[in-house]
Amino acid sequence: MIIKASQRGGGRKLAAHLMNERDNEHVELHEVRGFVSGDLHGAFLEVEAAAKGTKCKQHFFSVSLSPPETENVRPEVFELAARRIEVEMGLERQPMALVFHEKDGRRHAHAVWSRIDTENMRAINLPHFKRKLNEISRGLFLEHGWNLPDGYKRGKDRSPLNFTLAEWQQARRAGKSAVDIKATFQECWNGAKDGPAFKRQLEERGYYLAQGDRRGFVAVDYQGEVYAVPRMTSQKTKAVKERLGDPAQLPSVAETKARVTDLMEKVLKRHIETLDKESAERLKPIRAKTRTMRADHKAERAALDQHQADRWTQESKARQERFSKGLKGVWDWLRGKHSAVRKRNEAEVTFKRERDAKERQDLVNRQLAERRALQAEIRNERQRHSGELALLHRDLAKTRALSDALEKPSAQTRAALEKAKPNRSRNPRSKSSGRSRDRTLEP
Repeated sequence: MIIKASQRGGGRKLAAHLMNERDNEHVELHEVRGFVSGDLHGAFLEVEAAAKGTKCKQHFFSVSLSPPETENVRPEVFELAARRIEVEMGLERQPMALVFHEKDGRRHAHAVWSRIDTENMRAINLPHFKRKLNEISRGLFLEHGWNLPDGYKRGKDRSPLNFTLAEWQQARRAGKSAVDIKATFQECWNGAKDGPAFKRQLEERGYYLAQGDRRGFVAVDYQGEVYAVPRMTSQKTKAVKERLGDPAQLPSVAETKARVTDLMEKVLKRHIETLDKESAERLKPIRAKTRTMRADHKAERAALDQHQADRWTQESKARQERFSKGLKGVWDWLRGKHSAVRKRNEAEVTFKRERDAKERQDLVNRQLAERRALQAEIRNERQRHSGELALLHRDLAKTRALSDALEKPSAQTRAALEKAKPNRSRNPRSKSSGRSRDRTLEP
């Protein structure tokens, strides 16, 4: 599974993010260990209170665990990954919380440790944690037979799914998928042999190269969003300059935005708005199904939890009734029957716990399969919408090429204009210079 981590502060915001049911369809607080409080907000406030006795500002170690989209991963696998992480990072004795999130048919987990060693009142150092987590992640992929991402096959390749928070928010503002935007830039980069080809392919997809204020090469889309080319193509700035040349030759961001605005004709804008509305209308019933399914799944899980709790109460009562009371109970204890009954009850408790865990995991797997089928409908509609938008942007690129042709005359036209200019030489009799030279040779 893909493992990402960061050291951070802000316990209140982190707890609110992890328990956020608005952006996640299901949220489950799976484990809270080593805290006095049993809820996440109270637990993280304990960490912040302990951190005040130190100089540490980033007192949380927050880790996300994302398995492959198509895999049904049991809670034990997430727990195993968390145990390996805390052993590798030296956090075995630290308080920890584990939260499960489900969204769009995918299940992932967040594990958060306190870095504050309360016995010595210091923050535990976590050197090279990214490299260590990559090794754990790669081991989990190999151990479970999952297909390795390209980033683990080739050390220098970045997965197009690895986005920063800023990139994700930028994609949300643009109304497009972050995966689609970054994959578009990388596709254009890999498919272009030189700078002009890269520029042409970007323009066919609705992005225009410009000179950034600090970032060298940037691209501007039709909505005015600015994207750093090295970051979006996952290339170093030196490699981008070698292919695209001097960024000073490009127009500024302000000039490019003005030009793009001119190119966005009213008819084309209306077509794009119409396309967005049609796609939104087609997504409305699917999103309504998503909301209904989310509510149904929550109700099913609540019903199962209640059923298991009632059954556990009844079974616990039955196990307790196996013990004799009064003098008979003393006699059973003396002759060893009490011990036999206790061992039987303990074995039964282990079996019943495994049974309940299996019932819940089976329910989660079935619900994830239903949600993935619905997510496939959403994905198909988005792909259809993206394909139609791409056609409109190709038309926009043709309009830009026509505008360039009108603004800049061709080389043949410039040569004809130069040839037609009148001769403005200051020495109109320069052709008789030979005769003057002959006169100087006369005796």
